Amino acid sequence: MTMPGDSHPKPLPVVTEENRPFWEGCRQGKLLLQYCDQCQQHQFYPRLYCMHCGSSNVRWVSASGRGVIYSYTVIHQNKSPEFVQDTPYNVVVVQLAEGPRLMSTIVETDLAELRIDLPVTVVFDVVSEDIHLPRFKAL
Repeated sequence: MTMPGDSHPKPLPVVTEENRPFWEGCRQGKLLLQYCDQCQQHQFYPRLYCMHCGSSNVRWVSASGRGVIYSYTVIHQNKSPEFVQDTPYNVVVVQLAEGPRLMSTIVETDLAELRIDLPVTVVFDVVSEDIHLPRFKAL
């Protein structure tokens, strides 16, 4: 993501054949997860086989986009030129309602309000034509 005046643009995720449906879903405003028809479990990050049972019978499904903060930290110092102007900022692990955990950030919420089990919902941050990052905001 490049902000006006950024001399060091932020790195973007690499789109691969395995994760392309995820990023296409994000571009359409949908959070997609893989679902195993064999064991009926959701999974994230994208992979060819189910992490629970090893089946190759996985498909993409829409997620609710809701979850809770499972863990978080607030970054107060960062020497990386791409992120130094953003401090302080948060990094969270969201436990999605469907089960998988996703690392992201919380937006539109004061850092002092962050807490474990805080209910959140997904929002999408358009950082390039191809990449819309899933972020979360408190409910």
